[in-house]
Amino acid sequence: MLKLRTMQIGTEARASHEIGPSRVTKIGRFLRKTKVDELPQILSVLRGDMSFVGPRPCLLVQTELIEERTKRGVYTVLPGITGKAQLMGIDMSTPRLLAATDAEYVTERSMAGDLGILLATLLGQGSGDAAG
Repeated sequence: MLKLRTMQIGTEARASHEIGPSRVTKIGRFLRKTKVDELPQILSVLRGDMSFVGPRPCLLVQTELIEERTKRGVYTVLPGITGKAQLMGIDMSTPRLLAATDAEYVTERSMAGDLGILLATLLGQGSGDAAG
């Protein structure tokens, strides 16, 4: 997954809720707040590795989330730049709830639903990550 660097060089490969906002650079705060850091992911969408809407990708070290998503069949769809859980304010600090919400998205997904998620994201609904 392509992203712009928003954290200081040397920051551990951990979820942002485990690292905290102190590791985010000044320009990184702006990039995260405006969601500009997500723009490089459009290349992943064009390559067919991601979708605009779907469960947000996680880090390989987030084993509990990976296990929960695997049990619930979440990996049957491509990961997305934005998703239902993000609009609901659910982040990777609650892996079971996140996986359950992602599974709901997988079973309920539709073109109209995806358009609604995209529109809500563009209008600034939902929350950023814990280090934003």
